[in-house]
Amino acid sequence: MIDANHNTDHKALLRPLVHELMIEGAGCASCVGKIETALKKIAGVNLAEMNFAQRTVTVEGNVSVNLLIEAVERAGYQAKSTQGSTDNEFFDEKELADQEHYKRLVQNMLLALGFGIPLMVYSMTGGQITGENLFERGTGVVIGLLCAVVMYAAGRHFYIGAWKSLINHNANMDTLIALGTGTAWLYSMVVVLFPNIVPDMARHVYFEASAMIIGLVNLGLALEVKARGRTSEAIKRLIGLQPKTARVMRDNKSMDIPIGQVIVGDTVRVRPGEKIPVDGVVAEGRSTVDESMLTGEPMPVEKAHGDNVVAGSINKSGTIAFKATGVGKDTALAHIVKMVKHAQNSKLPIGRLADMISAYFVPAVMIISVISALVWLNVGPESAQAFAVVAATTVLIIACPCALGLATPMSVMVGVGKAAEVGALIRSGEALQTASKITVMVLDKTGTITLGRPKVTNIHLVNANNEDSVLQLAASLEAGSEHPLALSIIESAEERGLLSDKLEHFNAITGRGVEGTVRAHKLLLGNEQLMGDKKIAIDAAAKQMAQQMACDAKTPMYFAMDGQLGAVVAVADPIKDDSMAAIKRLKSTGVRVLMLTGDNQETAKAIARKVGISEFFADVLPEGKVAKITELQQQYNIVGMTGDGINDAPALAMADVGFAIGTGTDVAIESADITLMRGSLHGLADAIAVSKATLRNIKQNLAGAFVYNMAGVPIAAGVLYPIMGVMLNPVVAGAAMALSSLTVVTNANRLRLFKPQEH
Repeated sequence: MIDANHNTDHKALLRPLVHELMIEGAGCASCVGKIETALKKIAGVNLAEMNFAQRTVTVEGNVSVNLLIEAVERAGYQAKSTQGSTDNEFFDEKELADQEHYKRLVQNMLLALGFGIPLMVYSMTGGQITGENLFERGTGVVIGLLCAVVMYAAGRHFYIGAWKSLINHNANMDTLIALGTGTAWLYSMVVVLFPNIVPDMARHVYFEASAMIIGLVNLGLALEVKARGRTSEAIKRLIGLQPKTARVMRDNKSMDIPIGQVIVGDTVRVRPGEKIPVDGVVAEGRSTVDESMLTGEPMPVEKAHGDNVVAGSINKSGTIAFKATGVGKDTALAHIVKMVKHAQNSKLPIGRLADMISAYFVPAVMIISVISALVWLNVGPESAQAFAVVAATTVLIIACPCALGLATPMSVMVGVGKAAEVGALIRSGEALQTASKITVMVLDKTGTITLGRPKVTNIHLVNANNEDSVLQLAASLEAGSEHPLALSIIESAEERGLLSDKLEHFNAITGRGVEGTVRAHKLLLGNEQLMGDKKIAIDAAAKQMAQQMACDAKTPMYFAMDGQLGAVVAVADPIKDDSMAAIKRLKSTGVRVLMLTGDNQETAKAIARKVGISEFFADVLPEGKVAKITELQQQYNIVGMTGDGINDAPALAMADVGFAIGTGTDVAIESADITLMRGSLHGLADAIAVSKATLRNIKQNLAGAFVYNMAGVPIAAGVLYPIMGVMLNPVVAGAAMALSSLTVVTNANRLRLFKPQEH
């Protein structure tokens, strides 16, 4: 499992402060650039990235939070720091704020549509307000004033936002809506109050359009807020894994206390079916623990004395007591939540393009609106003024770049959350995007393709008649050895429940093996040279078996008892059960798979053959791995590297995307762009599959948003009128704008249903 305590104090001191602000008043994608620019101008700020979908901004730099808030407010928006809030409190507060915002938007929508729809029905059934007589003029003035009240009551946030943008020399969605609805209302009032200055054919009022547009935009925003909330479900589910209380032993008494009061060193007791509240090390008891919510690994894991347990996992069978080692923000779960939040807030290169376009889009739309109005005034039919107003208003309304701004962050939020669900922690948006383009995947051998823990794989009996007896005696003999293979024999015996006997007269023979006496039996365990030195006969069948074991990437050892060969024992680092299937799955997607290992040529060849890898490189030192990755990159490949050891860290950092096996070392995890929480290489294939699905989703969103804006603006300006006699109604434009944002959000949420397929 991942260790949340990997950050040392001196590292923390060197790192710049990271602030997160919740933003209010950001109406569209063009606001993103303005807020980021305002923050980046502050001395000491290294990075400012806003997530338009979440309406949050992350700022890195040694600067006070008050300065950041002031800068946002000067830009015309409201900001609030999340500092001091726990993840639970932050999401509770944000959820409450979103609910209140949703209610306000629905109320505004009902008010505006409640006023606009009857007027629209009236005009569609032949009713007109032209101001031709005193009664109509009076009626029109009353309706116009009521419309103004409704527009302000239901849409004042648009007008206030537009005014703030104006005094800050900016333009955003609020500007477009305020100008569009304001122009339609003002023209209508001129028609009602001064009908004689407007030609007969142009005497149309658009009060219903102003109200309907306000209502439809509010409806679109309300639906967006509702759908947007679902994109955070993955991280909310992670936060919800940790229980609110823990049962601790203090002063020999068992007591339930709030999770925030648990301290390092507390003894925590967990019964079957309960969630483990904090990280710790088992002190007593045995159980199986379901860690699937954190790692994606479906099978429960056995836990006994000395094993690590992590917050959020579920104790399945027995009662255990453990010493708390990680609490609060130091748990593995808190670290996972932090990584997921950071990745959700980070930007993809493809998303920065959308932000850059959005920054220039609103001013460009305002210019197009004016030009279209001027064209209609000069070359339009009899009612040129009416056509000019309709064209200008419709262009302003339809062109709001909300969908463009939502296209990338919505998909990133869902994609990163989905990756966390399958046990892949993505550190940044850039890693998410690059992972989808990987053409070459380099795999380390030990701990990545193999388990990384040598164990006894075969016991070929020669003159002995019982495997357990051979293994027990061999483990008893190896109890006196410090050789790495000795531990694997002892652990294999323990797994079978075999207890070691007393060892006497132990002697380690360098380069040969070991000898000693157990239960009055003289034992030998080592290579063929040791057997030759001690005059132990090895028959042809035993030699052939040893050679076969060596060809299968195993280390054969001869076991002799009382001057006679008893068995051939093989020790190997076993290949993980699903490595072959996962590698086949990677290759089926067109990824070229290579293996780099520091192990010898014969062992590497045997492992590569077994898992279906045709390209491998053995006897490779850490610097050699870096050189090989650089060479592959120079061949115009996008290279991924997967490893778990300290010696893999330089290669993980050099690769375009580094994947660390989460069961490995903290150094490897810190060097990687993506951490795989389970040991299976299927986690690697899952991460790449989620990355590809997310990028596909983003491209769909961006394509839809671009097509909508590129096609919508000319149609709104009236290019179809000379050909087909069609002029887009401003109300239809308002509905289309709301629908475009909703489409993007809904498409992004489709990712929540994505399931990587294990072949």
